[in-house]
Amino acid sequence: MNVPFLDLKAQLPLIREEVEERFSEIITNTAFISGKNVAEFEERFARMHDCTFSVAVASGTAANHLAALCCNIGPGDEVIVPVNTFIATAEGISHTGANPVFVDIDEKTYNINPDLIEDAITSKTKAINPVHLYGQPADMQPIVDIAAKHGLAVLEDAAQAHVASYKEKKVGGIGHAAAWSFYPGKNLGTWGEGGAITTNDEELYEKAKKYRDHGSAKKYYHDMIGYNYRMSEFQAAVLNVKLDYIERWTEQRHKNAHLYNSLLKNIKEVVTPFESSGRYHVYHLYIIRVQKRDGLQTYLKEKGIASGIHYPFPLHMTGAYRHLGYEKGSFPVAERIADEILSLPMYPELIPEQIEAVCDGIRSFYA
Repeated sequence: MNVPFLDLKAQLPLIREEVEERFSEIITNTAFISGKNVAEFEERFARMHDCTFSVAVASGTAANHLAALCCNIGPGDEVIVPVNTFIATAEGISHTGANPVFVDIDEKTYNINPDLIEDAITSKTKAINPVHLYGQPADMQPIVDIAAKHGLAVLEDAAQAHVASYKEKKVGGIGHAAAWSFYPGKNLGTWGEGGAITTNDEELYEKAKKYRDHGSAKKYYHDMIGYNYRMSEFQAAVLNVKLDYIERWTEQRHKNAHLYNSLLKNIKEVVTPFESSGRYHVYHLYIIRVQKRDGLQTYLKEKGIASGIHYPFPLHMTGAYRHLGYEKGSFPVAERIADEILSLPMYPELIPEQIEAVCDGIRSFYA
């Protein structure tokens, strides 16, 4: 049985008619940028995450950048970032002129290890940037406590964690600001690029709105040097339709994850995801750790089963951040895990027979 890693076409019949109706209205009205669909989405997305404000932007990377800028991070500053994340987390810091300072991860959750944060704080540190990786919230309470103790901002990277929660509080409003991505493969994805910032800070909100639109709150009145980070009406239209389904889709991801867990639990070479108490994991990705990872991935591919690696290199081992001076061995947990992790197919429309085929393939490889 062929099992794709992600199948966006499986979702299409459910939402296509609603999206096309909104597209038709946009075309008829010829209002393509930052119109009523964007405003509707901002209000609904903020409310869904128990936040006061939301600012829609052009991409998740733009959201990372603006969240840092709006917290007054700039040249010479440092921001603490987990070393195991997509590069956009660190890029948002770098685009301000600041430097990311990497910290190793917790071996169970793969999120930043709070016990290592204080050792990384210097006189240049301005913020901590936890990532809710793979859909599981980072351990936010100790992070918030450390930040308060040292007078630091907390920037959540929630790109993979739509409607996730930590101790019954939705992510996105726990820190000073949060950055979101709506890349098509995300749990809540556009049909192109899109991102957002959420916050409960009105001053930060007003600043973000200006930054995304050439530093202007009113056309041609430019209070600062800004960016063209606006979201299109078409992308907001897609998101507005999908907001009606995201809770249902997330529940299905949970069911799929639990089926994977039950089918893989007796394979000693496989470590299934650890879901921390008090955290609602939304399973953007279903990550296992395995022995002979590359051989297993090849074997599954030969059987028509797709998989991925998120991420093959911790950020300190990429060419982009070689200049920071870290060496191999600097972050032993992340480095070891990078050689063992494998992402299995995960999307709401997966059927049990497909999950069974994936697990049968894994079992037969180790047998």
